[in-house]
Amino acid sequence: MKLEDLRKKIDSIDDRLLQLLNERMEVVKEVGELKNRTKAPIYRPEREQEILNRLKAKNSGPLNDAAIEAIFLEIFAVSRNLERPERVAYLGPLGSFSHQAAESRFGGMSDYLSMNSISAVFKAVESGRAKYGVVPIENSIDGVVGETLDLLGRSPLLIVSELYMPIHHTFASLEENPQNIKRIYSKDVAFGQCRNFLREHGFDEIELIPVESTAKAAKLAAEQRESAAICSHIAAKLYNLPVLFENIEDMHTNKTRFIVISDFENEISGNDKTSILAKLKDEPGALVRFLEDFDKEKINLTKIESRPAASKEFSYWFYIDFEGHAKDEKVKKVMQKHKDEIKWLGSYVKADASGV
Repeated sequence: MKLEDLRKKIDSIDDRLLQLLNERMEVVKEVGELKNRTKAPIYRPEREQEILNRLKAKNSGPLNDAAIEAIFLEIFAVSRNLERPERVAYLGPLGSFSHQAAESRFGGMSDYLSMNSISAVFKAVESGRAKYGVVPIENSIDGVVGETLDLLGRSPLLIVSELYMPIHHTFASLEENPQNIKRIYSKDVAFGQCRNFLREHGFDEIELIPVESTAKAAKLAAEQRESAAICSHIAAKLYNLPVLFENIEDMHTNKTRFIVISDFENEISGNDKTSILAKLKDEPGALVRFLEDFDKEKINLTKIESRPAASKEFSYWFYIDFEGHAKDEKVKKVMQKHKDEIKWLGSYVKADASGV
């Protein structure tokens, strides 16, 4: 078959795809009208996961699962905006990893609100200025984000979704010759994640300037000669900063887990994770007795992290993730027994930790 014939065939398929997508959006509009009447949430991660699972099971290729997920996550995002446009707050600035995480779930068409701190993201959602907030909760190298855990402990908001994003750093500068660089901007943790690269290239002997974010680093380096930034590829592109080195992080498996916070509860998906804060009294065996009840019900704990408590009554809070939904019978049994010791942070679809 000639190239021109193949192109005509693709055009014909694209025409059918366009027609089908518009048909889907007509149904989406009806769903949105129904949800608006019942005041139901627009974002339903468990329903989206159900659709993805069904499509992956039916798929015979050549598209792989990752391709299907990427295509349909964008379709979901467009559909949500058609049902009811809702604002998404994220830990900024533009081009930050949190911004990338937000766009990976809410698409390029959503209305985004960049905030200067994690607490500002929480306040934006609590006040109704945004419907959703996207913040980091842990990194595979640096551990949990204490501010996020502390705010979850005080806020009425719930975790409604999670996602894992691979963290890759680039070294970008206006200087073509790295020997001309006299200062490097980045977030403090990014310097720590790229120690080997800095040492191997002799950059650990010049001025390292920590700033609020890697995106801010790219902005500053783009404004100054003899400067460089350790930043994301997207941030470098955003500020027209040439990339000199790619993937400079010490650990190429580095990932950050992000959460989406909002004011509604998810339904059971069958592949759920629940997060809680357990406020246990400072007495011998308190944690052991608490965890034994999960073991008796065969509930798999996936994470436990201690945090200093704000009140004098408790010496530590324990952040715990486990498999299951708060509405599962065995989970309900344990949570009811310890209702005075548990703050439920949300039940949501368990994400694939291998990345986005």
